[in-house]
Amino acid sequence: MRQVDISQVATLPTQYGIFKIQAFKEFDKEHLVIFTDNLSENPIVRVHSECLTGDALGSKKCDCGEQLAFSEALIAKEGGMIIYHRQEGRNIGLLAKVNAYALQDEGLDTVEANHQLGFKADERTYEIVEYILDYFNIKKIQLLTNNPTKIDSLKNVEISKRIPILIDANPYNEKYLEVKKREMGHLL
Repeated sequence: MRQVDISQVATLPTQYGIFKIQAFKEFDKEHLVIFTDNLSENPIVRVHSECLTGDALGSKKCDCGEQLAFSEALIAKEGGMIIYHRQEGRNIGLLAKVNAYALQDEGLDTVEANHQLGFKADERTYEIVEYILDYFNIKKIQLLTNNPTKIDSLKNVEISKRIPILIDANPYNEKYLEVKKREMGHLL
């Protein structure tokens, strides 16, 4: 693992509840951990990949913002952690993601658009996630995900349970969700 700079812990009051936050910086990526005081030995954990358009702008082309809101509400109630994984657009970056959106506007699906731009369907890596879980001395989690790649990628922690996040489709993301299910194996 590379050099990681770690911030102090701060309080973050939100519409869902009061959390603690801590930042982890590796090179140019700054990941954020949002967690409750009552972390159990088997906490609920959401590894949420950054999605500026969905998380901050409310895009209906994906289900990311709704997944983040669902996760925050559940974790505020039950306790646990969100690792805000700064790998925008499945780690192709914001510029390429907007270009992929433009290709989707022309009829390509999310996977085809990434391939057209020279990327794999999903470019994300999860080493920093394992580093963060180790930093918090978390050995066992209940993973809040629909993505089997996240399950398979976390080698240094026991996943005691997968908690699904089921979000209703809308006219703008129906095809996107179907491709995630059919092409990427998401458990929807």
